[in-house]
Amino acid sequence: MARQRHEAARWARWCVTAGTALMVFSGAMLVMVDRAVARYENAVHQEDLFGDEGAAAAGPSAPARPADIRGPLNILLAGIDPRHDDPNWIPRADSVLVMHIPAGLDRGYLFSLPRDLLVAIPPFPKSGYGGNASDKLAHAMFFGAQTPGVRRANYAQGFELLSAAVSRYTGIKRFDAGAIIDFSGFEDVVDALGGIDMVVDQRVASIHREPDGDPRDHGKSSTGYVGPQMVYEPGKRHFKGWQALDYARQRYIPGGDYARQRHQQQLVRAIVAKAFSGDLLTDPLRLDKVLRTVGGSLTFSGRGHSIVDWAFALQDLRPSGMTMVRLSGGGVGRWVEDKSDDDKKDEPKDDGGDDGKTDPDDTKGDDKKDDKKKDDKPKLKYEYLGEQLDVLSRQFLASVAAGSVENFMAFHPAMISK
Repeated sequence: MARQRHEAARWARWCVTAGTALMVFSGAMLVMVDRAVARYENAVHQEDLFGDEGAAAAGPSAPARPADIRGPLNILLAGIDPRHDDPNWIPRADSVLVMHIPAGLDRGYLFSLPRDLLVAIPPFPKSGYGGNASDKLAHAMFFGAQTPGVRRANYAQGFELLSAAVSRYTGIKRFDAGAIIDFSGFEDVVDALGGIDMVVDQRVASIHREPDGDPRDHGKSSTGYVGPQMVYEPGKRHFKGWQALDYARQRYIPGGDYARQRHQQQLVRAIVAKAFSGDLLTDPLRLDKVLRTVGGSLTFSGRGHSIVDWAFALQDLRPSGMTMVRLSGGGVGRWVEDKSDDDKKDEPKDDGGDDGKTDPDDTKGDDKKDDKKKDDKPKLKYEYLGEQLDVLSRQFLASVAAGSVENFMAFHPAMISK
């Protein structure tokens, strides 16, 4: 059956972590291959994602240099699932990640924030958005990307509001760089790498793909899909691009979303390991292809520094110095009245032939009254509102904002994703 374009669009929040790793770590590769540096920088779309580069350029300042990039640093990344066939599509941040790099610039801590995390989204005059004290984080980009009187979405403007919302929630006052990652090219990135090796730690049945990689049909089932399933059995596996991303996106498995987060982090490690493998770094043609493939899926802002500047600044950052941090939390909701049966209550009921007379000795009448009182009580249903992080995870964010994350992690090693 034909592949369906919209199926791929749902991969953003699962494959964006792969793009994150490549964006950060490709810098070291760029330093090694000068020709690839120039081609890669030209391939990456660079834009003002924080809304302040124009103001900075207006004032007198010395040219930016790689040496000016000093730690600690915080890099914000957002993954989107663009509908390329819809020019008026408005983006949502399906994945939000932060890379914290301590002062030595040779280590990094990568963590993700739930897309449904309840945060305060500040007012944003550029889009005419009035703000909300509690809304899902993914919506910040949606509200920010709209411009009054203009139908086409402004992705950079959406990222700007997302950055403001993340700053308010985490306490991180300023992000030193940022990127919007378009998922659509990252299946090709894995293929350009020649595939990746991963250790499947549990049996995973895909709800999205058939064994040959074709999308499964939509249909009536608990998952919304029907037909043969691709199954990933435990053990060491070599994955093509579609397999790697499909495996990492599954959440209807034992462990649910926590297992999916673990598999996403395993995907990041596998991509970084392959990207830093000796055979790739010594093959300029393959390296050039990988870098250009990555670059075509990024919109980058170095806040006055080019991506080459960042490449030199982070040249000592290696896969062994990258720590994946697992944040925990849970759903937030409320009980509301279920009005789905209101129409039924208005329907006339058969009174069983009652003539209106009451037998004083008839105790069944009292039972009927009690039953009626029970029926009159409103039925409730649980309404999901979003996610919230637990206390320890919020303490971790505070340590990031304070620049003391290394000390914090030394006392909380259980937060490191294995």
